[in-house]
Amino acid sequence: MQKRFKASTYYFNRLMLPVRLRCLGCSGCFILGLFFATTCPLYAAQTQPALIPALTPVADWKNLTYITQAFSEIALKNEYDVAKHRVRKWRIPVRVFVEHQVGDRALHTQLVRMHLAHLAEITDHDIQLVDTLLDANLHLVFTRQSQWESEVMRLMGPSSAKNVHGSVCMAKFALNAKSEIERAWVIIPVDQAQMHGKLVACVVEEITQVLGLPNDSEKVFPSIFNDKTPQDLLTGLDFILLKLLYNPSIHAGMTAAEVKAPLQILLEQWQRDGTLIHVDKTVRQGQLYPLLGY
Repeated sequence: MQKRFKASTYYFNRLMLPVRLRCLGCSGCFILGLFFATTCPLYAAQTQPALIPALTPVADWKNLTYITQAFSEIALKNEYDVAKHRVRKWRIPVRVFVEHQVGDRALHTQLVRMHLAHLAEITDHDIQLVDTLLDANLHLVFTRQSQWESEVMRLMGPSSAKNVHGSVCMAKFALNAKSEIERAWVIIPVDQAQMHGKLVACVVEEITQVLGLPNDSEKVFPSIFNDKTPQDLLTGLDFILLKLLYNPSIHAGMTAAEVKAPLQILLEQWQRDGTLIHVDKTVRQGQLYPLLGY
């Protein structure tokens, strides 16, 4: 399903988005070795994924078993390895510094600010913009295609730079020994993202993934984490996955077996209190939704 862009002429021209938007796909997690003795997965949005004609929505994604499986797919797996991963999430406050190497500073900052506010509201985690890189643990760079590879090399290293071709934007995070996310990086080449109609989608998916939902899977629908579906903003299912991940009963380092019981308790509670019933409406309260005509 494609969403029609209904924002003002100002935003249409500045974002360089087509009338209809397709979401970015994310190539998933590349295991890049150690960084401060931690694993640093990389996430790169691809240019090529297209909607599978035969793909149809799940009749009822709000089925508790389905949501549990979706959490396992997105939070506990990486696309390019078969290892069994533990829960990964931030424990410390997230402080985001935006580096502007291109114009439209105010617009790009506004997009980031809107999405960060939505993520903070969903997760109840402390997420804020800061004015200096020294105060940040999440470094987001808006650059241009001509500097794309060099910026990935500078912030993410040579292993990451090998994966820039065919990618629209990239993100990576670093874990400590407890599987807590301590640092993260997002790089968006604006002209390249605009060319594919994915500027907003890059902001939304890459920042969301570095909160601890690193995998892509065609098994999960509807979701921004599915390369084959045209989602450009968070869906109700994405909302629930984030809300689950940042519930206090879910801790970084939990195994798939350990997380099963608290997930069940939370989902049963949200089924009873109406959270699941109303979530598709709730998620659209984010500030980006009216901007894109939702």
